[in-house]
Amino acid sequence: MSKEQIKKILGIASKVVTWIVVAFAVFMMIFTIFSVRTFDNNERSIFGRKFYIVQTNSMSLSEKNKDDEVHFDAGDIVIIKNVDDPYSLQAGDIISFISQNSVSFNETVTHRIREVKYNEKGRVEGYVTYGTNTDTNDEQIVEPEYVLGVYSGKLPKLGHFFQFLKSTPGYIVCILVPFLLLILYQGVNTVLLFKKYQKEKTADLQAEREQIAEERKQSEQMLRELEALREKLAQSGVDISTPASAQQPTTEQESFEEKQEIFDEE
Repeated sequence: MSKEQIKKILGIASKVVTWIVVAFAVFMMIFTIFSVRTFDNNERSIFGRKFYIVQTNSMSLSEKNKDDEVHFDAGDIVIIKNVDDPYSLQAGDIISFISQNSVSFNETVTHRIREVKYNEKGRVEGYVTYGTNTDTNDEQIVEPEYVLGVYSGKLPKLGHFFQFLKSTPGYIVCILVPFLLLILYQGVNTVLLFKKYQKEKTADLQAEREQIAEERKQSEQMLRELEALREKLAQSGVDISTPASAQQPTTEQESFEEKQEIFDEE
């Protein structure tokens, strides 16, 4: 493989790596903005879906809930679908709600409904919820106004990455370092291009100097040849200082000079 081919392959590889770093950095930036504005945000939804990071293993797989189709672990992201009527939920539904329990007050919890509570007028008063892993009812019933939505799916383990991304080390590793590498790479490229430009400029100047020197050499050679020719003609007795026509007068000129002499004598 020739040096030119190796150089070409290295150039292509360098461009590919650069675009990968750029794409990764841009993706991380977009993902960070999206996650900060969307995950664990009760006011934000995308196509009627909200996203919450599971904080505990209260719904993870265990002997008590091994027959359940739905279970998720701490670090998973649960996808919650908005409900038009929070009073229409039934036992067995998995819901996300704003907890009123003393331990997890005002936090977002996703548990299964065990029982629907009604008041004396037959209207839904609230929901008894529990974590299927512990099979223990939550301290407070969930009133309909605290319901955020119904479970729709999950993104396994993605919450760990999001939590890491929100931390200082995550920001440094996933966002700052790629951009610094990109800036460094572009800086090195700029220096190399400048050096290449300087080298080409120096080569052009050197070529111009050599051309001028060659032209000067040719001019000097021509002068030497003319001088040699002059000397050769001088040795041959030929006066090259004035034209031959100027050295020998014409017939008319001689006649005029004779007439002038006769006139002068008279």
